[in-house]
Amino acid sequence: MRRVDTSPAYRILDTDTVPAFIGSLPEIRALLGGPPESWLVHEVGDGNLNLVFIVRGLEGSSLCVKQALPYLRVAGSSWPMTLERAFFEASYYSAVAPYVGGLIPTIYHYDRELYCTVMECLSAHIILRQGLIAGRRYPNVARDVGEYIARASFFTSDFARPFEQKMDGIAVFARNKELVRITVDLVFCDPYRSSARNHHTSPHLDEVVAELRGDSRLKVAAAHFGMKFLNEAQALVHGDLHSGSVMVTEGNTRVIDPEFAFYGPIGFDLGAFLGNLLLSWYSQPGHATEQDNRVGYQHWILEQVEAFWDSFRSNFLALWAENAHGDALPTSMFTRPTETLTLESARNAFLDGLFADMLGFGACKMIRRIVGFAHVIDFDRIHDADVRARCEANALAMARALLSYPGQFCSIQDVIEAVPRMARH
Repeated sequence: MRRVDTSPAYRILDTDTVPAFIGSLPEIRALLGGPPESWLVHEVGDGNLNLVFIVRGLEGSSLCVKQALPYLRVAGSSWPMTLERAFFEASYYSAVAPYVGGLIPTIYHYDRELYCTVMECLSAHIILRQGLIAGRRYPNVARDVGEYIARASFFTSDFARPFEQKMDGIAVFARNKELVRITVDLVFCDPYRSSARNHHTSPHLDEVVAELRGDSRLKVAAAHFGMKFLNEAQALVHGDLHSGSVMVTEGNTRVIDPEFAFYGPIGFDLGAFLGNLLLSWYSQPGHATEQDNRVGYQHWILEQVEAFWDSFRSNFLALWAENAHGDALPTSMFTRPTETLTLESARNAFLDGLFADMLGFGACKMIRRIVGFAHVIDFDRIHDADVRARCEANALAMARALLSYPGQFCSIQDVIEAVPRMARH
């Protein structure tokens, strides 16, 4: 078993040792108020990677402490993991904070020895995925995430900054190799081949999965997007922006958990969020009740699909029009009045390419969540295996169409119209 090197000062925190750690930070102590022994600490991490503590101080004050473990939490010590993922998360927050405003948590402190981040506690928020399973509606979330990806990606791209600055960023995040390896294997390779890490609803989906893994055209398409993932360093991307990485209230949206961050294709973040909205749509029959068949909610989800893409596109183009200070497609090359339309056409063509990438990456994300290693609770919480398998098969049919027949999807409306056609009840 591979060992993960840790610094001599590294130790795994628990509810007893967290107060002493954060109590040694004057700004944190002032925020919580009172002595450390008066603070209440609860471990709430339910993800695959980290420890997460909520610390509550006096008069309702609170904060969150997130620490990387030297192994994949969902797998235990049998799957060692680099602690440096905490550094990349903190570096990502620092890089995008000037551009995304209140769409990320406030970061108070990062500890390089404990690989630990102290940040704003979002106690009023819930994970978007949980809200979607519960059938809750969030009027701002799709537009907020669209704007978030537009701002985070545009301002870290060659459109907004000199290439020297982007190359400095690439040099930092190029070291995030271990988490990029996880994405390469679990998203672009393992779902399409035999792997001990794969699992699916069996025997219900056995034939469907065998057909998928025998579909050479599909595998070439997935490999094509795997190559894009590895070769197109368009901007700093979150790397894992699914509905479990977004926290919401009715009027507020925050993006969290960017430890998979790297310089890659903008469409990867777009596809992750789109794919998870579509997974939610296909899961809804499994969460229906006699009082709510979820048909109206599915209609709302498709409205969010459209709002998400429209928000990203309009925000990205608006930022480009006002902040084109980089070396890619510089405005200084298009100074004559007659060239305005030419420049606008080039920018629209670039957005069309991002749309196609979004669909392909989204399809890969959907497939891996059904036949690969890490599934989603959208489906896993459907207790009736027959219903669950039917929902998953419908989602797989949509994902395969997006990957294998991209020419059928020239607009977001084409996608929206196709989604219910793939649902076989």
